[in-house]
Amino acid sequence: MAATVAGSEQSSPPPPLLYTQGQLDFCRRIPKIELHAHLNGSVRDSTIRELSTGLEGGAVSLPDLQRLTQQASRTLGECFQLFDVIHRITTTHAALTRITREVIEDMADDNVVYAEIRTTPKARPEHGMTTESYLDAVFKGVADYYAASRRTQDIQVRLLLSIDRRQSAAEAMGTARLAVQLRDEGVAGLDLSGNPSVGQWETWRPALEYARQQGLKVTVHAGEVWNPEEAAAILQWRPGRLGHMCCLDAALEKHLLDSGIPLELCLTSNVLTRSVPSYADHHFPSFWPGHPVVLCTDDSGVFASSLSREYALAAAAFNLSDEELQQLAVAAADYTFLEPGERAALRERMEAALLVESVDNSRSPFCLFCDANGACGRRGSADSDGGAGGGRRTCDGGERSVR
Repeated sequence: MAATVAGSEQSSPPPPLLYTQGQLDFCRRIPKIELHAHLNGSVRDSTIRELSTGLEGGAVSLPDLQRLTQQASRTLGECFQLFDVIHRITTTHAALTRITREVIEDMADDNVVYAEIRTTPKARPEHGMTTESYLDAVFKGVADYYAASRRTQDIQVRLLLSIDRRQSAAEAMGTARLAVQLRDEGVAGLDLSGNPSVGQWETWRPALEYARQQGLKVTVHAGEVWNPEEAAAILQWRPGRLGHMCCLDAALEKHLLDSGIPLELCLTSNVLTRSVPSYADHHFPSFWPGHPVVLCTDDSGVFASSLSREYALAAAAFNLSDEELQQLAVAAADYTFLEPGERAALRERMEAALLVESVDNSRSPFCLFCDANGACGRRGSADSDGGAGGGRRTCDGGERSVR
């Protein structure tokens, strides 16, 4: 999650919705990839209410919590209140396992076909929790999801372990070593996140460097607040991906564009936390098209959003066509932390899903290469442009249906 700009008020109303129901419905049907989602920020409202029963004290009363978790949108101050509650309810292994399973369920229901979910392993000795047992509970939640799922083609899930900027160099190295140790168990990389006004880049750089040397990919939250020296240093280090990058001057923006480093953009998060003033002022169009960009949620539960909603917001705010939304979704496969062969297979799966949808819904073609009349210019077909026939073919696929 991005941090609020110092001195900004936390009680202003959330921004109005910009998209139509039709745009949202279209975006729900698109297969999507989530690459920037914090586990504990993605907890369901109903789960927050249930697990908070019996809690005493805290920054928000139970009646207020009931009200907050039934609202369609929230102010920044209300989001911080929810983060306080979530910190207090994620103190048991059972709660972590449940939250993990439910987060994956919600992503799958939103037609997310691949997700990299990030979390900071926490030691809570007062609750009998170590960093290792924390992750055991998370892995159990992943396993529980798959044990119960009946989907023919299911969501793929990987974990990213997050270094919190409040951690010392030794704690950061401990998280990096855990990530390396668990890479064969589904950990795909390492993340640096947390309050962007806390700490120094050089504190955590050795841990990130160690992970990279051991073959893990690294993503870094950067540019959430104005800190040009740190942003420049992170760009110079060249992580595998960058999160947010909202507060840049012209020189840093050019450096980022020249780098080609994929960018994780979270529209609702950036607006609510005031890293950008509005959706219309978001820096998305400064980078796309032309630069690797993937839309993400950040903290879908706290910010009352979903990945489909983020796509719909982008469509409305930046006047994106259906075809451009599809292109955004499929291109995200190239920015995952999967191995090259796995990335290619994921991209093929998404393209196939879009093609199948176009067969079953002629009003909204989902093949990236089809026009509104169903004429397809897919490369490699005998009838595609430049092929033996010299023309364009029409997609076929019989009675195949969406998974």
